[in-house]
Amino acid sequence: MWEYIRADQYCDSVRDGTHDTPKPTESGYKLVTGKHIKAGQIDSSTAYFISEKDYIAINGRSLVEQWDVLMSMIGTVGESAIVKEPPSYAIKNVALFKCGGSELKGRWLSYYLQSPVGQGHMNGNQKGSSQQFLSLKQLRALPIPVPEKSFMQKAVQILSAYDNLIENNQKQIKLLEEAVQRLYKEWFVDLRFPGYEATPVVDGVPKGWELGRLEDVIEFNPKVFLSKERLKQSVPMTALSTNSMILNTEEFTTTSSNSGSKFQNGDTLLARITPCLENGKTAFVAGVESDEGAVGSTEFIVMRSKGINSYMVYLLARTDAFRQSAINSMTGSDGRQRAQADKLKTLPYLRPTDQITKLFAGYAEPIFLQIQKKNEQNVRLRQSRDRLLPKLINGESEV
Repeated sequence: MWEYIRADQYCDSVRDGTHDTPKPTESGYKLVTGKHIKAGQIDSSTAYFISEKDYIAINGRSLVEQWDVLMSMIGTVGESAIVKEPPSYAIKNVALFKCGGSELKGRWLSYYLQSPVGQGHMNGNQKGSSQQFLSLKQLRALPIPVPEKSFMQKAVQILSAYDNLIENNQKQIKLLEEAVQRLYKEWFVDLRFPGYEATPVVDGVPKGWELGRLEDVIEFNPKVFLSKERLKQSVPMTALSTNSMILNTEEFTTTSSNSGSKFQNGDTLLARITPCLENGKTAFVAGVESDEGAVGSTEFIVMRSKGINSYMVYLLARTDAFRQSAINSMTGSDGRQRAQADKLKTLPYLRPTDQITKLFAGYAEPIFLQIQKKNEQNVRLRQSRDRLLPKLINGESEV
């Protein structure tokens, strides 16, 4: 039986970040909160900036360093992640487990906190009725298993191999999407499409192209008929990424209800409500099992190609100009403003020739398929890692 010691004995110290709300700035340092920690990763892309003065003040008592472990203390209690790169952010309402720069200690602690037994210890100690939280006193007293160093090293090596493959796929997905977005911008925003040098331009429009409206090439919120009697996949807002086309299928649930938005593979989902729209939540639908389609949040605008191709629809939705137009269309009370599909329909659109549209699809389709394949690999890798994780943490599996 392994020895268990308190977290404040295992770590150099267990601290917390600020509980104040520093004033946002246009640039500077990011402020990471619990909502930026999910599935063992820290994503500061949607965190707001704070001044250098506030950053120094917060880090004066809670300096985040490489191989430390962060964990949400409020709201989504128990979401944790290891700091793999030297950070340049401060933390708010987040616990900081100082691991003294030891990758081994940090990774073991991170895996333990993500394991069922670690989550069980935290869930049993949460307080609060409307909003759950863990106090610093409770976190310092968390029991941490300490096996022999050789076992800890081998277990961390095995689990890290899965994570490294997942991260490598994520990096490749990011590069692939950036490449196809650049190609879209070059062809359809900068109008440097194949043969543009020899194409006459009349009144700013290349010959053969037509200036119209988005509703000519995109169907907004198309009708999708779903059988009432069957269980359907349900896609929540949390399944959408702020910076990638990927839908997180692990967030999918099932429902017998037909309420909400309805969509099929190849559609584009655009978050219409603040702040999800401003943050960039957009997705290319893939992974829906039924040909009929799926249901999702009522806060989605569904966009379907009817005159171009599905890849161009998604890439258009990712452009800064389109997103700003969607933001400008928002109406409603503060904090609940929503983009209006009827206004988006009327936006001008320069429709390329069928030849250019088909040519672009030939470039884009294999990239989209590669991205989907790598995402499916990541789902399988995470499932395999998560099955193995509790066995290693509990010492049930030999290494």
